[in-house]
Amino acid sequence: VQFGADTTEESVDRAHRFIEWLTGDKGYARDRIRVAKSKQEGGTSEHLWAIREGGLGSTAFPPDGKDHWPGWEDSAVPPDRLGEYVRKLREVMDRHGIKGAMYGHFGQGCIHCRLSFDLRTADGLATYRAFIEDAADLVVALGGSVSGEHGDGQQRGELLEKQYGPELVQAMREFKAVWDPQAKMNPGKVVDPYRMDENLKLGTDYNPPRIPLKFAYPEDGGDFAHATLRCVGIGKCRVPRAETTMCPSYQVTREEKHTTRGRARLLYEMLKGDVITDGWQSKEVKEALDLCLACKGCTNDCPVNVDMPTYKAEFLHHHFKSARRWRPRYAYAFGFIDRTARIASRIPELANIATQTPGLSRLAKLAAGIDRRRPLPRFAPMTLQDWFARRGGTANPTGRPVVLFPDTFNNHFHTQVGVACVEAIEAAGWRVIMPEQHICCGRPLYDYGFLDTAERYLRRVLDVLRPELRAGTPVVGMEPSCLAVFKDELPKLLPHDDDAKRLTRNAYHFAEFFQTFGIRPPALDGKALLWGHCHQRATGGMSPDRQLLEDMGLEVNDLQGGCCGLAGSWGFESGKYEISLDCGEQALLPAVRDAEDDCVVVADGFSCKTQIEDAGTGRRALHVAEVMKLARDLRGRSPHAVPGRPERNGPSRPTPPWRERALRVSAAALLGAAVTALGVRAARH
Repeated sequence: VQFGADTTEESVDRAHRFIEWLTGDKGYARDRIRVAKSKQEGGTSEHLWAIREGGLGSTAFPPDGKDHWPGWEDSAVPPDRLGEYVRKLREVMDRHGIKGAMYGHFGQGCIHCRLSFDLRTADGLATYRAFIEDAADLVVALGGSVSGEHGDGQQRGELLEKQYGPELVQAMREFKAVWDPQAKMNPGKVVDPYRMDENLKLGTDYNPPRIPLKFAYPEDGGDFAHATLRCVGIGKCRVPRAETTMCPSYQVTREEKHTTRGRARLLYEMLKGDVITDGWQSKEVKEALDLCLACKGCTNDCPVNVDMPTYKAEFLHHHFKSARRWRPRYAYAFGFIDRTARIASRIPELANIATQTPGLSRLAKLAAGIDRRRPLPRFAPMTLQDWFARRGGTANPTGRPVVLFPDTFNNHFHTQVGVACVEAIEAAGWRVIMPEQHICCGRPLYDYGFLDTAERYLRRVLDVLRPELRAGTPVVGMEPSCLAVFKDELPKLLPHDDDAKRLTRNAYHFAEFFQTFGIRPPALDGKALLWGHCHQRATGGMSPDRQLLEDMGLEVNDLQGGCCGLAGSWGFESGKYEISLDCGEQALLPAVRDAEDDCVVVADGFSCKTQIEDAGTGRRALHVAEVMKLARDLRGRSPHAVPGRPERNGPSRPTPPWRERALRVSAAALLGAAVTALGVRAARH
């Protein structure tokens, strides 16, 4: 029960008088009553409102396994007859074998509910009609309305004669005929309405095609068609401001087709086949999904957990099976970035010449389908795995074991992050295990529908890590998006693999590992601006990172909404540079620009850090492990005790001896000259 008034004192007084009535007149124990103040008063009543606002989503797919649908979700009666109405409505539900939860605006006598209608069989539709007619008779008998606060639409248009009587409905019909004699304006809604059991989204003819799928869809019984029905139209994905992660493309374009809801509807229409007739090869669906950043925001922010990144990956997997549909160049350039990076790591100096020299860089971007305005990241002088092997492995051979997963980005590009992660874990006394073989989670493959290859990558990960998985060794990720694969995509692709379940159970984001095992971080005074990778928000949240930084002694500003806009490889793709930056401008980039010089900008995601640096903010974000290294180096002093911005005192990438680098560049140059000479000689002959 919510109380409002002109003043805080009056509102509080009303609440306490209500408590006295409950405990005195009604006999309720005082410990059953909780007073929740508003956020403005330092309370947490917004959490209760979040539960109320989630009512529609939480009642749509209850634990009993039956889908609950709208149909009688907006009735209202005089408030003083609400109790009588609810009791009698329950009797009507019981009589027809229907279940469902109720919520609403009880002060106004308005009831919302979603009920267990069977809308796919003839018997189910007959029961649905009988229930609606009985419920309408009940609400009219109590002096109420079949539509309390929303429109009548098709679903309740047929009931208006019960509520208003035939004479008044006839007057409406005649009035409409004056202005619309041919019944062209929104026909079949109020007068001469369609039947409530025709033109249904489901109905007795609903039987969409089912094809073999790659993902398991356990929440939907393994049925992709049911997954496309998961959206119930709440519209939380249409919030235009970056209050949550979902939906970054809509926050920029403001177009319905770029919402989670709009894309879910298109996928439903694709399977239904009436509007979209070319199924999985549909260009319209492909176009709508193209601006999906696969940020996973909907998997966490959507009240019914619509999983658009999974639907997109599934769609692209089937879409590109057709010989009429070809993947763009960037799908191969980024989907197999682990292989490109592995080759480049042999002679990273030459790779950097090709990607950083103005003329050559433009050719490289053109060949890979990358937007020419997007800078390319530099390959590290040596890989993290190489550095770890050269130092002789772990510094704590007798410590408790932990696997540090060498993802492509921190292994081949930001190796200083990997070094900082190793040192942070070892400083806590743990023994770091790092696989020596080439290993990759396959994260970019999902964005382009390479699901068969992604499955092979995951099976190789399980093969390499199997001894540690069966020993219960924790697996820690440095890159949030890669670690998220083990928490999210892995159980969906390999739902019956016990080792996959072991990996999912023992996979930890970096700060999550420190929190779970109670490891105290080093002390550091100052301020921090914390930005969470979208995939980490969806697979564990940012509270461990915030808590770790606060435990260090930092005053943390935890940015909550929006997406960086780079979204892995998405912002690199040709034609997406501007919208990528626009996504970042919704929350992240302005906050970074406004941060004080002595504030540490913290972001663990490779794409997040890249976007911050490439967008001209003048700042470089540090990984949590780099902040911990900075703390150990400063020995508890504030970052502003050292001149310059904190990131300037961060770690640098490890490098091999300069003689080794010079030798491999020389060898490559000689090889290139030899190949050129042979080519010239062959041309002359």
